[in-house]
Amino acid sequence: MKKVFGRPEALTDVPTHYCPGCTHGIIHRLIAEVIDELGVCEKTIGISPVGCAVLAYDYFNCDFVEASHGRAPAVATGIKRTLPDSVVFCYQGDGDLASIGAAEIVHAATRGEKITVIFVNNAIYGMTGGQMAPTTLPGQRTTTSPRGRDVESAGHPIRVAELLSSLSGVAYISRVSATSPANVTKAKRAVRKAFETQIEGKGFSLVEFLSTCPINWGMSPLEAMKWIDDKMSLYYPLGDYTRVPEVG
Repeated sequence: MKKVFGRPEALTDVPTHYCPGCTHGIIHRLIAEVIDELGVCEKTIGISPVGCAVLAYDYFNCDFVEASHGRAPAVATGIKRTLPDSVVFCYQGDGDLASIGAAEIVHAATRGEKITVIFVNNAIYGMTGGQMAPTTLPGQRTTTSPRGRDVESAGHPIRVAELLSSLSGVAYISRVSATSPANVTKAKRAVRKAFETQIEGKGFSLVEFLSTCPINWGMSPLEAMKWIDDKMSLYYPLGDYTRVPEVG
């Protein structure tokens, strides 16, 4: 009998620690499927810093390195420059990438480092208790903004895909979600394109996933999926973000 569905070889056969309804598991699978399809598992190196994905090294069958909070792009830069034939990807959350790691990601992108970043944006600090993050929406309630994010005092949420797309070293950026089978299919296509961009030596690539955090949002998994479609994707539109052309 022909096998039509199974666990990707790039994923380990262990339970994950993620909360029910979180889409980290879906994102992991898409990355693993792409690694398998491209046949690069033996030369792939992942980097996960502090955050919900801190234990990602337990879930992937490729080599993995743990980085300090926010420093995954710096670690990835060192690995890729030392081992240029390797396939290097960072797996970062919004608190990690857009807050303490903001300088790291901006400079890695503008240098055109030939790495791939998977950026998981759930608009909150998930692992540490649901605090307001740089990506928390205006009016969104968190443990540190119980009345909702006030942009007058806390500023506006950072649109990472739009910000990085203006930098000359960027080759490919896309924002996706995993709220439906159709969106999952589009997301996988973006992940594959990001990895191919690196393999072809074109420059920096990043895929931003709008992801759920039902526990900290105080929602059911289905409500969280709907909230992404109805609220998050309005502030963070899905799609590819083409780099702004250089002048002169």
